[in-house]
Amino acid sequence: MPEETRRSAPSRQTRSGSFATAQVQAGYVSGLAENTAVPSIHQSNGFEFASLSEARDLFALRKDGNIYSRAANPTVLVFERRVAELEGGIGAAGVASGQAAVAVALLALAKQGEHIVAARQLYGGTVDLLQDTFADWGIEVTFVDQDDLDAWQAAVRPTTRALFAESISNPIAQVLDLGAVAAVARRAGVPLVIDNTVATPYLQRAKDFGADIVVHSATKFLGGHGTSLGGVVVDLGTFDFTAEPERWPQLTQTYARVPDGSLVERFGETASPYIALVKTKYVHDLGPSLSAFNAFQLLQGLETLDLRMERHTATALTVARFLEQHPAVARVHHPSLESSPWRENAATYLPDGASSVFAFDLSATGDAEADFRLVEDLISRLQVIRLVANIGDARSLVAHPASMTHSHMSPAQLAEAYISPTTVRLSIGLEDAHDIVDDLRRALDGVAAALTPAEADRQLAETSAR
Repeated sequence: MPEETRRSAPSRQTRSGSFATAQVQAGYVSGLAENTAVPSIHQSNGFEFASLSEARDLFALRKDGNIYSRAANPTVLVFERRVAELEGGIGAAGVASGQAAVAVALLALAKQGEHIVAARQLYGGTVDLLQDTFADWGIEVTFVDQDDLDAWQAAVRPTTRALFAESISNPIAQVLDLGAVAAVARRAGVPLVIDNTVATPYLQRAKDFGADIVVHSATKFLGGHGTSLGGVVVDLGTFDFTAEPERWPQLTQTYARVPDGSLVERFGETASPYIALVKTKYVHDLGPSLSAFNAFQLLQGLETLDLRMERHTATALTVARFLEQHPAVARVHHPSLESSPWRENAATYLPDGASSVFAFDLSATGDAEADFRLVEDLISRLQVIRLVANIGDARSLVAHPASMTHSHMSPAQLAEAYISPTTVRLSIGLEDAHDIVDDLRRALDGVAAALTPAEADRQLAETSAR
């Protein structure tokens, strides 16, 4: 364009100023309440300060408010408050995933040279985190059989800073004797941290049985629709970090990010010093932030949690009872079945329904590759149940722990967790119970029909013996 043409072109002015300024700022007033009936998505990286003095107070933690979405966001805050309310907690931190929730919850308790006692019956990714990454950071973890109370007690050391377990294990659905393990934690003077992902606060409030801190993979049942990653750490307000202040200097001694004071002094009366540490150090520094959009979607899921869990658990028990009678199935791991060693624990800790995430074993051939092909044949015949590495979805899902979610574990670790080459994990969704049962019947019948006569006779004998 010639120079004279450019000079004569009309300027693009708006009522509020130039076009460039208006396209960035017009139509929005910071801090204006819109009176929405549902939580809004506050999709903003940062937040405007009324003055530099206010900004200084916020950064020094002398005042509560929004600074930057890496550590805090208004939509995420609603999600945190809601989960804390459901768990009976005093504060919560929303993070990017369940794995992040486990990591920051334990990092806020144990540092280099310190120690954690954990159940060995854990989700495979959690085992990876604790035995590999925590070891890299100088935090030692002792794994114990979650049903062996003497082992929990014997593993405690002067450097132990937390006990950790899942309320319902993934994938075998073992139900933790939470009250008994909580008693071990109290004697040791350390918090009991419970991953309550599979149970959810609807089926079990871990606080009622002695837990101190709860974590969730909100990706699972809290969200419920398989669309959004998220995690949450909840301080249940039951552990007194000031009883032995020398063991918890990160909370009771001067905190560099709180001028002239400790987190206990700043937050002890009105909030959670522990959650303040999780947010202002570990989420702030490592950056596993929960996005506003994901928090919004998780909030939508939370609104129907009780209705979904009732359907999940009722259908799962129907499926488990069917599987227990099928000749191609060697064993069903569901805590509500009469055959389960965890039935008594389920009655105590899960009176409103047990796990909809559970496993069953096909009869093994004794050859690892043949067993894999057996499971692969079964899964290939399923039409309603989908092969997906997730749980807690509205859809029914299937997985093979030994080759998928727990594939990094050694053969000894798999055996200790009761996971065999023919273990199949199910997460029962919200579809019609008859459709799910019929899908499994067709697949299992097909597997049974493909067996040799000798294999079929052996499986029939095993089923009759049960």
